[in-house]
Amino acid sequence: MKQFIVETSARHVHVTQQDLETLFGAGYQLTPKKYLSQPGQFASEERVDVVGPKNTLARVSILGPVRPETQIELSLTDARSIGVTAPIRESGDVAGSGACKLVGPKGEVEVKEGVIAAKRHVHMTPEDAQEYGVEDKQIVSVKVNTEGRSLIFGDVVVRVSPKYALAMHIDTDESNAACAVNGTMGEIIK
Repeated sequence: MKQFIVETSARHVHVTQQDLETLFGAGYQLTPKKYLSQPGQFASEERVDVVGPKNTLARVSILGPVRPETQIELSLTDARSIGVTAPIRESGDVAGSGACKLVGPKGEVEVKEGVIAAKRHVHMTPEDAQEYGVEDKQIVSVKVNTEGRSLIFGDVVVRVSPKYALAMHIDTDESNAACAVNGTMGEIIK
């Protein structure tokens, strides 16, 4: 049985350099706070408020490094609570997605599209994919065994790149449904 870590990806924001500077000031650079499981990715010290028509999510973490497009990843519960649309999408697929406002200490950014609920996914290297018998963009199911809440996640997209490290990412709604904790493991079932 080949297993991999299942990580909870809490609400977060990715920003462009231009939006970062609007929010925090000219020439601003993100300050790494904690490096994440995916190589080169980090949670930064910087936080912003995500504002929707109904409510605000305060102090949401910005993940680095900066990206070509600003993207806000929320759980569906988060999106509903602030009154925004968050289609389920792969990271980076923001065309026609939800809108919100980001508020930082030096300014605000109106995000016309960019709010998504991330499609659950497994990051793999090409070697991992070969070992697991899957390929990039393949849709699989993943069984997660937890105390009292084991379940099978369907519609999990496999994302393959030599830049990735083996790990599954689910949002907080999904994590709570499975009662996932640090160290929870998953396995692909076909």
